Amino acid sequence: MVKRFLSANASDILSMNAQELKQSIKASEGRIICSEVIGNMQPIIGDITNAEVAVSYGADLILMNGFDCYHPHINGLTDVPAEELVTTVRDYTGRPIGINLEPVDNTADLLEQRIEIPKGRACSAETLSLAENLGLDFICLTGNPGTGVTNKSIVEAIKLAKIHFSGLVIAGKMHGAGVSEPVVSLEVIKQFVEAGADVILMPAVGSIPGFTDEELISGVRYAKEHGALTMSAIGTSQESADQETVKQIALRNKIAGVDIQHIGDGGYAAGVATLENIYAMSVAIRGLRHTMSRVSRSAKR
Repeated sequence: MVKRFLSANASDILSMNAQELKQSIKASEGRIICSEVIGNMQPIIGDITNAEVAVSYGADLILMNGFDCYHPHINGLTDVPAEELVTTVRDYTGRPIGINLEPVDNTADLLEQRIEIPKGRACSAETLSLAENLGLDFICLTGNPGTGVTNKSIVEAIKLAKIHFSGLVIAGKMHGAGVSEPVVSLEVIKQFVEAGADVILMPAVGSIPGFTDEELISGVRYAKEHGALTMSAIGTSQESADQETVKQIALRNKIAGVDIQHIGDGGYAAGVATLENIYAMSVAIRGLRHTMSRVSRSAKR
C-alpha cells in the first residue's frame, strides 16, 4: 500500500509507478498542488529553475509548459545534457515532473488567429515516446491560448498516449484555447474517462465565465465513480491575482471535490505563478502544518 503524497518523502514519491502515484494523490484527499512553470523563460531567480522555486513555496507536482520534446531546454540548469534535464529536475525538487502536450486540431472553428507551436510541443506518437524516454512522470493533454486544441482532439490524444506513454495522463481544457466550443461538459468528461485518462482536468470555478460550482461537482462525481482523479486549473492568469482571490478559488474547488489544484505560470512574466499565491493556496487547502511539512522536507529524504 502506498504512502499518501501529503506525508511522503521524495524517495517514496519518485519510486512510484503511475498507478501508485495516482493512489497516493487520491489518498491525500484534495490537498495536492500542481504548479505550472515555463522552463525556457528566464527564471525568477536566475541561477535556479522555476520548478525549484515553486516547490519551495508549496508545489507538489511540476508541470512544464512550452516544453519542446525535440529540443529540451530548462533555464537554471547548466552543463546538464538534454536527455538528463527532466531527471535532474526530479532529483533537485524531489517531485514528479510533467509537461503539456497539445493535441492541435487543424480543422477547428477558431475564435481568434491561430498561434502555431513547434512540433515538439504538439501531441503525437513521436513526442509521447520522447516524453517516455526523458523520464517524465505525467503528461497533460491541453491547449495554450489560441493553439486550436479541441476536446475531440484531446480524446484521440488520450488513446494515443495510453499506447506510447506509461506515466499518468491528465486531459482537459483550462480555457477555450482559441476554439469556438464549450470548454467542458459532462459528455466530454465521459469521453475522456472512456478513452483512459487518469486525471480529468477542468477549469477552476471562478476562472472562466459561466462554469459553475454545480457543473464542476457533477464532473468530479462522474470521474470519481469511474476511477479517474480530477484537477481544477487556474489557466487564466488569475495566478497573479491577490491572495484572497486565490484562496477563494482554492476553497470553492476543494468543496467541489477535486484531487489536485493547478496554478498557472502567468505571474511576474517569468514563467511561474506569483509565489505568494502558491503558498496561499497551500495554506488554504491543507493548513500551515502540512504546508510546512511539504516545503521543509528535503529532496534527499
